[in-house]
Amino acid sequence: MRLLKTALVAGALAVLSVTTIASAYAQDTKIGFIVKQPEEPWFQDEWKFADQAAKEKGFTLVKIGAEDGEKLMSAIDNLGAQGVQGFIVCTPDVKLGPGIVAKAAANNLKLMTVDDRLVGADGKALEEVPHMGISATKIGEAVGQAIIDEMKARGWKADEVGAIRVSYDQLPTAVDRVEGAISVLKANGFKAENIFDAPQAKTDTEAALNAATVVLNAHAGIKKWVSFGLNDEAVLGAVRASESVGIPADGMIGVGIGGADSAINEFKKPTATGFVGTVIISPKRHGYETALNMYDWVANNKEPEKLILTSGALAKRDDYQKVRQGLGIE
Repeated sequence: MRLLKTALVAGALAVLSVTTIASAYAQDTKIGFIVKQPEEPWFQDEWKFADQAAKEKGFTLVKIGAEDGEKLMSAIDNLGAQGVQGFIVCTPDVKLGPGIVAKAAANNLKLMTVDDRLVGADGKALEEVPHMGISATKIGEAVGQAIIDEMKARGWKADEVGAIRVSYDQLPTAVDRVEGAISVLKANGFKAENIFDAPQAKTDTEAALNAATVVLNAHAGIKKWVSFGLNDEAVLGAVRASESVGIPADGMIGVGIGGADSAINEFKKPTATGFVGTVIISPKRHGYETALNMYDWVANNKEPEKLILTSGALAKRDDYQKVRQGLGIE
C-alpha cells in the first residue's frame, strides 16, 4: 500500500512538474507583431485579436509600428534584443522580402507574414515564408459583383456609367483587388474606355478624394458613376469627390473593402450616401490566428501552413451588423 501511495505521489509530482514547465515556457514565450500603419483601424484590430491569443496562451506579445523599411529593420533588431522567438509582420514594402528574411535569420527569429506577402528580387512571392493573406482577386470580384447587382437594381446600363478605379499600383494586392472588380464589370458589359484610373499618392481618403476629383472633372458629361479600390478609404474618397462636384447619392455606387470604422460610420448616417457596401475582411483571423500559429511554431515546433487565404463578406447599410457578427467582429 505504501509503495502504491509513493507511486501515485511521484506520478502526481511528475504531472505537476510537466505542467509547471509548460506554463513557465508559455510565460517565457515572446512573439512580435509588426504592422506598417499602426494608426489604422485594421491594424489596431489585428493587434487586439493577437492580444486575445496572448492572453489565452500566456505568452508576451510585443507590438511595434514600422512605417518604412528603416524602421522595420530596426524593429526586427529590437525584437531580437528583447528575446523574442518569432514575429508576424505586415511590411511597408513587399520588395524588402530578402532583407526581412535575412534580418530575421540574423536575430534567430521565426518569421510569418500577414496581409501583404513578401516578394524576392524577381518579384515572385517568397513561398518559403508562411503567410496569411486575403484572396485579393476574389475579394475584388465580390466588389465587382456587388456593383453590378446594385446597377441592375437601379436599372443602370453599363454604357452610360463611368467607373473610377482608385489605384495604388505599388501594392500587388491593390492591383489584384481592382483587376478582380474590373473583370466582373467587363464580363457584364462595361467597356474599357469607361473605366478611368485615379492613382492615389497614399492609401487614405484624402488622397483618393484628390485623385477621383480629377477624373470626375475631366468627364463631367457622365452622370452615373461606380467606384472601387484597395480599401474603404479609397472608395469613400471617390464618394466624397462625387459629392463635391454635385453628383447625388443615387448617382454613385461605391463598394469598399475592409469594413473599417469609416465604412460603418457611413452606414450609420441618417441618409444613405453613394457608399453602398463594403466587403468586410475579418481582422480576427489575421490577428488571432496568426498569433496562435506563431505560438505553436515557437512552443511546439509546429510550423504553420505556407499559405492561408481568407475571404470576406459583403455588408450593406441594412445588414452590416449581422455580417460583422457572423465574422466574429461583434
